[in-house]
Amino acid sequence: MLGFNNNKGTVTLAKKEEQLAWVLLLPTFLIISFIVILPLIAIFWISFKPISLSDLRPPKPIIKERLKGKLENSGDKAEVHYRIRNSSREQIINNVKFVDAIPTGLKVYDLDARCQIYQRKLSCNLGNFKGGYREVLKLQITSEDIFFINKILPKETIPKITGKSENVLTSLNFSLVNFIKIFDRDEFFQVLFVTLFYTVFGTLGALLFGLFAALILNSNFRGQGIFRGLFLFPYVAPVIAVAFTWVLLFDPFSGSINALLIQMQVIENPINFFGKRPLALIMVTVFEIWRYFPLSFLFILARMQSIDDEMYEAAEMDGASPFQKFWSLSIPMLLGILSILFLLRFIWTFNKFDDIFLLTGGNAGTRTLTVNVYEQAFALSNIGAGAAVAVIIFLFLLFFSILFFKFISREEGL
Repeated sequence: MLGFNNNKGTVTLAKKEEQLAWVLLLPTFLIISFIVILPLIAIFWISFKPISLSDLRPPKPIIKERLKGKLENSGDKAEVHYRIRNSSREQIINNVKFVDAIPTGLKVYDLDARCQIYQRKLSCNLGNFKGGYREVLKLQITSEDIFFINKILPKETIPKITGKSENVLTSLNFSLVNFIKIFDRDEFFQVLFVTLFYTVFGTLGALLFGLFAALILNSNFRGQGIFRGLFLFPYVAPVIAVAFTWVLLFDPFSGSINALLIQMQVIENPINFFGKRPLALIMVTVFEIWRYFPLSFLFILARMQSIDDEMYEAAEMDGASPFQKFWSLSIPMLLGILSILFLLRFIWTFNKFDDIFLLTGGNAGTRTLTVNVYEQAFALSNIGAGAAVAVIIFLFLLFFSILFFKFISREEGL
């Protein structure tokens, strides 16, 4: 009985600790949901709505009042112009009304049929405004003696206008127009091919060069720390600095690379490295490899230095060649970190925007899906299409991650 009670007390204590842990973790979950999940939901929401940047604000009627003419003496005539318009070029505003105060001493005549005056309060029912609707409503007025005592001009009173409209962004009307437009174009599949080429070769190249660099610097020699620091330069340098350096070096008119190749008689005419298909795509991929191989180098070198040297000594005593030691001992020990690096680099490269945008601006056949998101959302002001492309990127990376963890990581024991 005593043992049972002890076990029961232990279980109860464990449950209380588990509940306390969940309570302590709740703020973290809420912060993560706010930072990650809510923006993701917003992107999915916008992707099903054919909206532009101008539609982010709900449509509303706008009115501006202006006095035409001078009121200096009793009996002077003038006009009050109300400039009214729909702020949206596409959305309809229903039941538009506005009210304004008529200053004392001003008499209104020739009143618009849609307006009426009661106790010096002007109210107008203008009906429905279609997209892009504009109108100038004119009010004929004349001054009386009492007006010059207070002298409150019509433009000094502020008209109030109201109307009912549907905000496309917050409405529950959804559409597949954005996705249909994207998949109907052959251009999308070209962009997808460029993205996959850039991602796959950029990721594999960064891993291979990182592996070679780690093999070179895994042994002890004089100046090892200096070389390791130099190898990290492409990754730690500001991207805008190294990108413009590459553009200047490979410039067809003033670049050092073209001048050197011509002087060595390798080429006769300058080559436009970043402005010619398919060379531009190859160049941005090479830049991706050069810039991000140091990250792979750091992780692989750290894993190499954790491998026990006794295995290599035993293999050497058995007569194994350097290649056999590398293939049979190093590679199996590195497969775990290589798999993780491949997953991370694939996702990061697939989402990469700044490198390509700085090097080519997405021209000469280097437009990836992320560049397409920017062009759709901001260059063309089609925010719905941009969100649709972003959703496609997310779904593709989600599918890739599932396959990775289901097949590749299972083989590596991750």
